[in-house]
Amino acid sequence: MSLTNEQLQTVAHLARIAVEPEWTEALRSDINGILDQASRLDDPRLNDLEPMAHPLDQVQRLRPDAVTESDQRETLMDGAPAQEQGLFLVPKVIE
Repeated sequence: MSLTNEQLQTVAHLARIAVEPEWTEALRSDINGILDQASRLDDPRLNDLEPMAHPLDQVQRLRPDAVTESDQRETLMDGAPAQEQGLFLVPKVIE
């Protein structure tokens, strides 16, 4: 697919973007390059490929899920300027 100057101006108008006349050709060339790259995804050889979460087929090493810190709620709440029922009270900023 190739974008014409008229199509570029129409899309720019719809997007409320001002495209200077001297930029039209370079912008059209860049967008056509992007569209050409996207058209490569229509290759029928890619239809049977399963998506991968990672380019390497390997298992992630995970750290053990263990509690490493103690409950410090009371200590942290002592420094709060205002609190109620264990929650920080903050000034209302939205009416």
